[in-house]
Amino acid sequence: MDAAALDALDDEAFRLEVRRFVEAHYPPALRNPPKRLHWAENQVWYRLLAEHGWLAPGWPREFGGMGLSAAKQLIVIEEFERHGCARTNDHGVVMVGPLLIRYGSAAQKRFFLPKILSGEAIWCQGYSEPNAGSDLASLRTEAVIDGDDYVINGQKTWTTLATDANWIFLLVRTDKAAKKQEGISFLLVPMDSPGITVRPIINLELHDEFCEVFFDNVRVPRANLVGEENKGWTMAKALLGFERIFLGSPRQSAYALVRLKRLAERMGLAEDATFQDRYIRLRLDLEDHKALYETFAARLRRGEALGADVSMLKIHQSELFQRITEAMLDIAGENAGLLEPMEGNRALHPSGLFIQARPATIYGGSNEIQRNILAGNVLDLPAT
Repeated sequence: MDAAALDALDDEAFRLEVRRFVEAHYPPALRNPPKRLHWAENQVWYRLLAEHGWLAPGWPREFGGMGLSAAKQLIVIEEFERHGCARTNDHGVVMVGPLLIRYGSAAQKRFFLPKILSGEAIWCQGYSEPNAGSDLASLRTEAVIDGDDYVINGQKTWTTLATDANWIFLLVRTDKAAKKQEGISFLLVPMDSPGITVRPIINLELHDEFCEVFFDNVRVPRANLVGEENKGWTMAKALLGFERIFLGSPRQSAYALVRLKRLAERMGLAEDATFQDRYIRLRLDLEDHKALYETFAARLRRGEALGADVSMLKIHQSELFQRITEAMLDIAGENAGLLEPMEGNRALHPSGLFIQARPATIYGGSNEIQRNILAGNVLDLPAT
């Protein structure tokens, strides 16, 4: 069935089509991975999605996407999560592609978009810095014009899967005299450029998902500037809106709550009154969150823009995810100390989920920053 016919289906018929596709094509060995997979591990799924036209459901059809509505895209995400599909190296599809489609030059679209769809260009995101994470507008990595090039110096941190990527999209300061949110530009940089150093960061699970990236007099053509110079903050905000509804999806908490119930059954606590009280409270919180999420999803279905109040989703979901995984650790007994899934059930990994939940309130803009956004832009409270 072609993309136009899929988009014409009602939501339930479309959901069944997505479910059939995933069940027929997703590699069973990659189902419910206990950690974020590297390119060498997930590229088979990436290429299967590309081969069957499912890689870029939100891109316009003229650029190789499916042109699906926002409502259909949400269904794709939900069904992939339901099946336990691994997340791919998707920065190119989710962030760079839509940005170039909206702001890129004709030459940039011709060069980069086909390479993203083929898996030839794998991207990482150069936003956060050691002293500019949630307060991203304070970034200090700079790019100075020298002839036909920008010369980049600085450091990015918490760069997801940078060791896999051959391209990085960067926010850099191109005017140090401007105000914080101004003087920032958006550059596309090949990772094999002389002067780039990547150092993996080993997390508490002993995984190397995150990296530091250093730039020492890295030269990149001025043609790799996206949009106008000193207007990169506008583009960054456009990407952050999608990121916040993505991070506010009930998927993490729903996944964890199912695992909490299965863990309680394995530990013989499923009928314990104290556990039941805690579990039901968490389940009700999840149902409340699903209802909140649905209000924002409905806006997308109507084609409406998301406002600052979308920050509520990220706050509530990440804190609920933490509470659920804390309950898992409390009942796991000696299994709480395992760095691998429990014997006999690779979907039960209490300590792994607990550790994954710790940074959830930090990445994508810390919850403190999200509360400030709500206070200033929704509640109209004065800045302190």
